[in-house]
Amino acid sequence: MPDSKVPEVLKGALQFGIKPGLERITELMRLLGNPQDSFRSVHIAGTNGKGSVATFISSILASADMKVGVFTSPYLERFTERIRIIDGREGLARYVEDDSYGEIGQEDLARYSAMVKAARDKMVAEGLADEPTEFELITAICFLYYADQKIDAAVLEVGLGGRLDSTNIIKDPLVTVITALGLDHCGVLGNTISEITGEKAGIFKEGSPAVCFDPDLMIVPDEMKKDIRDTILSKAGEKNVPVTFAGSQDSYDSASFTSDGKMEFIYDGERYVTCLNGKHQIGNAITAIEAARKCGIPESAIKEGIALARWKSRAEILSLDPVVVVDGGHNPQGAQSLGETLNEMLGGELRGKPVRLLMGVMADKDVSGILEAYKSCGINIKSAVTVTPDNPRSEPCDVLARKINYVYNITDDLEAVPDPVEGTRLAYEKSVRDGMILLATGSLYLTGQIRATLKGLIGCTTI
Repeated sequence: MPDSKVPEVLKGALQFGIKPGLERITELMRLLGNPQDSFRSVHIAGTNGKGSVATFISSILASADMKVGVFTSPYLERFTERIRIIDGREGLARYVEDDSYGEIGQEDLARYSAMVKAARDKMVAEGLADEPTEFELITAICFLYYADQKIDAAVLEVGLGGRLDSTNIIKDPLVTVITALGLDHCGVLGNTISEITGEKAGIFKEGSPAVCFDPDLMIVPDEMKKDIRDTILSKAGEKNVPVTFAGSQDSYDSASFTSDGKMEFIYDGERYVTCLNGKHQIGNAITAIEAARKCGIPESAIKEGIALARWKSRAEILSLDPVVVVDGGHNPQGAQSLGETLNEMLGGELRGKPVRLLMGVMADKDVSGILEAYKSCGINIKSAVTVTPDNPRSEPCDVLARKINYVYNITDDLEAVPDPVEGTRLAYEKSVRDGMILLATGSLYLTGQIRATLKGLIGCTTI
């Protein structure tokens, strides 16, 4: 199994923070020979659901026996998760059995990192561009690797925004995709939903079709839905991009849950089955279906890909005694989807029952909005353990604890533990003793570490 070792070239790059712009990545890729021009891509932007849609689409393309590169962020348990190749149907079968399959190996990672470092050093020394960010360096490693591996297509998840994201250096995508939208990263992308939508729609390319999740089905106020639709159509019109809005309320209404933990739904008269539970995943799946159709994928491969898609830490139930759920939702829309999903999956037994929250977030997240969304869905938080994710942008656990107490008025069972592993152990041991449902959530930077710790603690009771 690949390990989580981070390449040397990235160490220290985090200090350069988030610096939107294509100047640095353009110059860096020029020095590396523009490897991104050697393959076609599916390019995905959005606020919620990017990872799920990327998973669905990559699974569909692999089911069509394509060699697929998958670039996602952040990683949950191993750095190498971010750069993966699923080689056709056989590779997909192996990935379903072992979620480390297809990740870039350490030797390749070291080799391409050295190439990127050399180009970075030359670029900075000669004053061709400023010091690149961590994400730009990772993007460069990814593009070099995929080009050498001669993939059939890459599925690329935008890091932040779209228009100025380093992945947006690609040309001639097979299809561009926008998932569900909301107010997120406002300090960087804009303060209105129209501004944020415009940044996401910056991935549109003339000559390439676009598929967007239907704004009418997004978890945003009605006036925002109109602004999102109008902005998408305006940006598409500027570049002569044909847009398909994907979604179906009838499909949501048709959803049912099987006894073996899967979800079924009907779309366009066809029945689909998926392991990614929650009605919000229906919208993600339909978005992926429409994107795959734009790529000319046959229906048989689309159905198989939807059924075989796997994505950890999304409403993932790790244990039933006590109930332990891990989810990477980190904004109010994601929190509402999680609450609704858990009530559906657990047959309504969650509503009103006491819940222990294990949580850590980035400082720029709308914690109050997340907690209010939980409350509106009937998640009755009676206990909480807060932790501080290992990231300089993290919210301190004591600050987070005060925010939780303000919304839920927890007076007897609220603890702030800086270390995520220690906090996870404490929260789990408490739930083992009192049987309280444990919900581990917050930053995706955190859930991987929490998930690995919980799996070790739960042992043979893991589902």
